[in-house]
Amino acid sequence: MQFPCLLLFILPGVWADPEGSQKLHLFQTFIFYNSNFVDLSAWATLEDIIIAALQKYTREIIYLQPWVSPALPADEWENLQNLFRIYVYNYIQILQEKARLYQIPYPFVFQCKTGCELYPNGSSTKFYHLAYNAHSFLSFDVDSSHWKRWQENELAVHIEQEFNSFTDFSATLQLLLNSTCIDHMKRFIEYGRAALERREPPVATVFAHMRDPAQLLLVCRVTGFYPRPISVAWLRDGQEVPPGPGLNTSTILPNADLTYQLRSTLIVAPDDGHTYACRVRHCSLGTRSLLIPWGSSKGALGIGVAVVVLLTVAAACIATVWYYRHRC
Repeated sequence: MQFPCLLLFILPGVWADPEGSQKLHLFQTFIFYNSNFVDLSAWATLEDIIIAALQKYTREIIYLQPWVSPALPADEWENLQNLFRIYVYNYIQILQEKARLYQIPYPFVFQCKTGCELYPNGSSTKFYHLAYNAHSFLSFDVDSSHWKRWQENELAVHIEQEFNSFTDFSATLQLLLNSTCIDHMKRFIEYGRAALERREPPVATVFAHMRDPAQLLLVCRVTGFYPRPISVAWLRDGQEVPPGPGLNTSTILPNADLTYQLRSTLIVAPDDGHTYACRVRHCSLGTRSLLIPWGSSKGALGIGVAVVVLLTVAAACIATVWYYRHRC
């Protein structure tokens, strides 16, 4: 994390998704349609960038960023490819066998999330979580090289026992998560630094909805920013509005261009005599803030309503003309 970003976190305001750790994650989804067909998808992310995926039919690694392939030697990629092929084959064979043995109804889904996270103080976490039909099922304790079940049923008990009997597999997984994952993440970060450190400034707009005669909903929409960490606050007469039932901020949602968006809303009384503004802080702005005021007068609200009405009338006119031109 760059110093200007770190400096911003000491400023007042609530930060959504604060920065800190670096993450390399691998996701896998196995959809068992029947005893003969399994649909597999897998992809890897560095931070929030998808860097590689698995080709559905050949099950070969596809590099989705130009700097991913050069980050590791060719023989290392070949080794990873071979390990993953063996892992996928054995994994499918074991689960198909258990499906027959315990008469698991098709279709069913197993999902895996594994990887490592590195923190600024040099510490790290490693994990492997397995879900069955969207419920936590099994996890791997990297330090003890032991599998633990999260469901109390016959299937979970037997798969836990079987996975714990595969000592060679557990030892390989422990090595991959303890050292290989961190080492590879550092290489990817080095080669992909420009992409990871890019800064896209937020664009913010403020508008209002009259919920009823006694309540006005102020909306601050912030979009187009990268990276994710951002602070959005409402100011009343220049003072930050504290958390309360009338204040709500959404989760951060992705845009199609690998930027993000969110909304923050505040319920106020119409014509309460106060001034309001939405304040946005983000790494791309340095130590500056975006400050978007809202005029709380009836005139300002009336203008907004008038614009909506005019746009609606215009749209209706255009639709009518189009209809009469094309009805024959």
